[in-house]
Amino acid sequence: MIPSNERQMAHARAVRARGSAMPPEGLPSPEILDSWVRCMEAGLDAAVPHQVQVVEAGELAQRRERSEFVRRLAQAELETLSQQIAGSNFLLAFADVDGVILDLFTDNRFTMSGSDAGILAGSCWAETLCGTNGLGTALASGGSVAVSGLEHYAFQLGGISCTAAPVRDAQGEVVGVLDAASYFESRQRHTLALVQMAATHIEQGLLLHQMRAEVVLSIHPRAEYLGTLSAGLLAFDGQGRLLAANGRARSQLAGLESARGTAFESLFGEPFDLVMARLHVGQQTRLRDALGSALVASLVSRPPMRALARAPLRPTVRPTSRLPARDAQQILNADAPLPPGQPRPAPAFVSDDPAVAEACRLVQGAVRMAVPVLIAGDTGTGKELLARHAHACSGRSGAFVAVNCGALPDELFEAELFGYAPGAFTGARREGSAGLIVSADGGTLLLDEVRELPLHLQAALLRFLDDQRVRPVGGTATRHVDVQVLAATNVDLEDEVAARRFRADLLYRLNTVKVQLPSLRSRRDFAAAARQVLAAIDPLARLDDGAVQRLAQHGWPGNFRELRSVLTRALLASGAEGGPVWLGSAAVDACLPAAPVGAGGSALQQGATERVLREYERCGHSVSRAARALGISRTTVYRHLAEAGSLPRL
Repeated sequence: MIPSNERQMAHARAVRARGSAMPPEGLPSPEILDSWVRCMEAGLDAAVPHQVQVVEAGELAQRRERSEFVRRLAQAELETLSQQIAGSNFLLAFADVDGVILDLFTDNRFTMSGSDAGILAGSCWAETLCGTNGLGTALASGGSVAVSGLEHYAFQLGGISCTAAPVRDAQGEVVGVLDAASYFESRQRHTLALVQMAATHIEQGLLLHQMRAEVVLSIHPRAEYLGTLSAGLLAFDGQGRLLAANGRARSQLAGLESARGTAFESLFGEPFDLVMARLHVGQQTRLRDALGSALVASLVSRPPMRALARAPLRPTVRPTSRLPARDAQQILNADAPLPPGQPRPAPAFVSDDPAVAEACRLVQGAVRMAVPVLIAGDTGTGKELLARHAHACSGRSGAFVAVNCGALPDELFEAELFGYAPGAFTGARREGSAGLIVSADGGTLLLDEVRELPLHLQAALLRFLDDQRVRPVGGTATRHVDVQVLAATNVDLEDEVAARRFRADLLYRLNTVKVQLPSLRSRRDFAAAARQVLAAIDPLARLDDGAVQRLAQHGWPGNFRELRSVLTRALLASGAEGGPVWLGSAAVDACLPAAPVGAGGSALQQGATERVLREYERCGHSVSRAARALGISRTTVYRHLAEAGSLPRL
């Protein structure tokens, strides 16, 4: 039972001030609490029925004309959604950036009951006017939201439930919002996921329309997800300069600069012209980003060849890797299922350090017993590489599937993890999607950054661990799946449980066996590890003893990821083409980052670090949430935390 307005506002302020990601029992989510506070500060009275403002017919026509293309995309999604949630007494709406509803699809029973509460074309549902509601709060917060019953600020809306998702254009600007409302008693568990996927599909169509005169690539770590909502979209001009990237692309390129104007070579380490020469619409090619992650790319659209021909030819840029093509293919295929009886080669994994050797021993024993494993360690300490090693040692013939829980957008999380039924939304695969868990059937599933799992998905994952059954979004049938579950984290999950940000029962299931990887700076096999990283970048390159000694003196707050970046920069700076490359102490010293900013450091840098620290505290010590709020990469957040001596402890 929601308490009186005055008491609930005081409670909301207190919870908001603490920055807790999981409020006490009986209170709504932080998004709802934040909205209540905004409504109170705007002077709205929850107990006084509000009068919905409706624009005149002429203004509505003008607003529809201004949003003509995105509105056409939205109408197709509304039609599909109306079929998916038929029978639940629903109302579907698309509104512009001001919260004015442009189009409606309504179940007659919803309208006849009076639950529509004045929801009609031309009505404005901005949060500042109507209080907490799905449509208005999604616009105010810039994120997807579900508002159920008395979570609405206005008591008169307590009988309905709303779910809404904003729609963004190619530059990331909000241009509208999709909303689904139903009786409180008729709400469906998957409605928010369906609305979020519909919004994502509109965004894809909008980007392709706005970038129709440019080169658009689709990227994903797994080829089978190209052409789906899970794929990232990147738009480049004829000279290979980045013009636009959707949210999935930015997630997949986390840690790399992806601002407008970024050169293709800065992202992928090879010339744009050469990649374009390999690609024709519908074909695929393999890429590695500048941090070494393997991706598959396909060409979605390109301008006429004469437009590309106007781009001046540039000198060939030395790739960040000279790995032979057959070896690169072997690495990229390491995740794939194996024919029966064929052994899987273990990936290169340096384990001369006693702590690492013990972690390997424990993990190998755990996967042979098919029990869950929790791998802990700072970011970049090699948790995924240890997980791949465990997969190779498990004897399982299925695929290795890594899921970065901090990179998956909330609107696609459930659909990507558990799959979706056929016809779940416009543009979906006709046959539906099995999901990442099912794609790991017979193999290994790694949940990286598992702390970032949304709370409702933590409960769904716990159910899966209990019965090994998966039910897709929009479906009713379940499927049994046999997977080895590994989880990885760079924070202390027991602290997260104490802070009510992680479920205790899920932690108990995941850490049946727990291993801890040491930081790079504390490893006794640093020299071997550094040389192994360099060999992965360029098999012909070598580090002399002086270079290893200089590298060992650095603190390595970014661990192996930072080491790889430093060695990549040193190779590029060497300018060598073909043949062995010897890197000495001077070469690596020139590429090491400057010492952390202290009292005498740059005031600008200190100010940026202080801002990151404030947002990190406000987000309940969640690096991913702080990065999203600030609009920067998680790597940048980690760098500022390291400079301030505030890296997450283990």
